[in-house]
Amino acid sequence: MNTVLFSLGSNLGSRLDVLNQATLLIGQHIGDVVKQSSVYETSAWGINDQPDFLNMAIEVNSNLSPVEILEQVNEIEKQLGRVRFEKWGMRKIDIDILFYNDMVLETPELTIPHPHLHVRKFVLIPLSEIAGDFNHPKLKESVRKLLDQCKDELGVKLCKTEVI
Repeated sequence: MNTVLFSLGSNLGSRLDVLNQATLLIGQHIGDVVKQSSVYETSAWGINDQPDFLNMAIEVNSNLSPVEILEQVNEIEKQLGRVRFEKWGMRKIDIDILFYNDMVLETPELTIPHPHLHVRKFVLIPLSEIAGDFNHPKLKESVRKLLDQCKDELGVKLCKTEVI
């Protein structure tokens, strides 16, 4: 069984409902969702002139390979209505594979660990809630330590809402 950590985000439509649907579909098609963070509201990263995101992190136990997981993620995003307009643009759902065990993988289609996770508080804050002691296999630091070192100044605030 493989431990896979994901970041989920949405800034279009009924954002919380989309995160709920994504979590359920990941549980159905990728593996058992064993942990999930609180939901956080975050200013958009990269392109600022767009609605705020709701973000969360989940931990999944899966028997699938990283490539199979990516295929399932792409299918789930498509099913939930994601259309890729522009990099860092508005989207109904964004599902990123952050870690797959302690694997380091770099292909044209997939990079694990996610190459930007350590510079984004909207990823690190929810991730530290469920996997703060997890060590980044390339940077050799815990998620909690990466958060402490992160220079990202975008606002990330805890929401009162939860995903089922």
